[in-house]
Amino acid sequence: MRIVEQHKIAYKEYEFEWSEDHLSADSVAEKLAIEEGKIFKTLVTVGNKTGPVVAVIPGNKELDLKKLASASGNKKVEMLHLKDLEETTGYIRGGCSPIGMKKLFPTYLAKEASDYTTIIVSAGKRGLQIELPAASILQVTNGAIVDLTT
Repeated sequence: MRIVEQHKIAYKEYEFEWSEDHLSADSVAEKLAIEEGKIFKTLVTVGNKTGPVVAVIPGNKELDLKKLASASGNKKVEMLHLKDLEETTGYIRGGCSPIGMKKLFPTYLAKEASDYTTIIVSAGKRGLQIELPAASILQVTNGAIVDLTT
């Protein structure tokens, strides 16, 4: 949120109780009483040419690794091992935000984000989400909107 504030981007904050068993987007949607498609999850992958690549997709969709590879200039991408997530991004599972990672990695936002005025992503820790325009996420991450889901 600090980075969003530095860019003078308006956002709405959501805080909720979380548990290790309920970190999925559908659990968050239920707790916040918000449509699951508006809650986006941040997935970190590794490309064979670029290294880490970030995908931000609706919580009710699945990431198409071939589409992400193509969009990111890789021949293939695979999910980053969970054990490497914190060291790579500075975030832990269930609290990974596309904004404020240790480094600025190539970031791709699923085209479904265009269906909403604002979307909701993790604010960087479990139990905390922020709602802001997709364009603001693109601005802060130098990201792009592409077709990423199946």
